[in-house]
Amino acid sequence: MSSKEYFGNVAREWDQMRQGFFSEEVRERAYEIAQVERGRLAADIGAGTGFITDGLVDRGVRVIAVDQSEEMLTEMKRKFSESHDIEYRLGDAESLPLLDGEVDYVFANMFLHHVEEPHDAIKEMVRILKPGGILVITDLDEHEHEFLRTEQNDRWMGFDRNDVKKWFVSAGLKNVLVDCVGTDCCSRSSCGCQNAKVSIFAAVGERVV
Repeated sequence: MSSKEYFGNVAREWDQMRQGFFSEEVRERAYEIAQVERGRLAADIGAGTGFITDGLVDRGVRVIAVDQSEEMLTEMKRKFSESHDIEYRLGDAESLPLLDGEVDYVFANMFLHHVEEPHDAIKEMVRILKPGGILVITDLDEHEHEFLRTEQNDRWMGFDRNDVKKWFVSAGLKNVLVDCVGTDCCSRSSCGCQNAKVSIFAAVGERVV
């Protein structure tokens, strides 16, 4: 099953599933390190049903929500039907449907471990940033929970923080920091016999002017 198929299948249940995986503390940390300002424009990559977008709109930030799953975007449109600050675009990691330098911020939460080529995905996210714009990625540290690959379509078993930092720098970002969010991602296998508790990192960098 492809990542697109997996998320299409779970779209209607995703909000409830997500609550069991990770908390709002993840996005609060992302907003904090990005130093989001009212009136700016952000891209939420791998937006799902709007976990990151929700808090951005509350902070007066306009959002372009991008996801490869039509089903996820349909759920998101339903949830935010009264909001006029969100634009929805169907697209994938390798070719984001945004112009060069279009946004002030790019956020990608729990997205990177589902893509084929993480470094290429990071370069593509940097491409759509304005000079001086901020990229924030929140994702999983390295782990050995194989059932996450087989049951949740994870392509990568988390990441080494040093690798993430190298990818940010080589993509043209400065002031790069990769640090612990301070909370974990938790999941249980379908058989109930395995439990995963994986720490979450936040990586931030600024596009060179």
